[in-house]
Amino acid sequence: MKKIVLTSLFALGLSGAALAQSATDFASVDTDISGGVTFAEAQVAWPDLTQEAFTAADTDGNGELSVEEYNALLASAAPAQ
Repeated sequence: MKKIVLTSLFALGLSGAALAQSATDFASVDTDISGGVTFAEAQVAWPDLTQEAFTAADTDGNGELSVEEYNALLASAAPAQ
């Protein structure tokens, strides 16, 4: 299931190249130091991020990305090696 959700991020408008170019560490994106990255915080780092892609990455549905969800989002957008 996780693989399907992360793969669908690209179909929902998240460009892997755009994410990889502006990718930054979790602590830098979590500007309010809440332990989660909100859609607004994520959009500062990745202006092309859509609400649909963010929602797909938010696998527990709590409205923000945990460290694990954030890392999975980054990993899914990394170019194939």
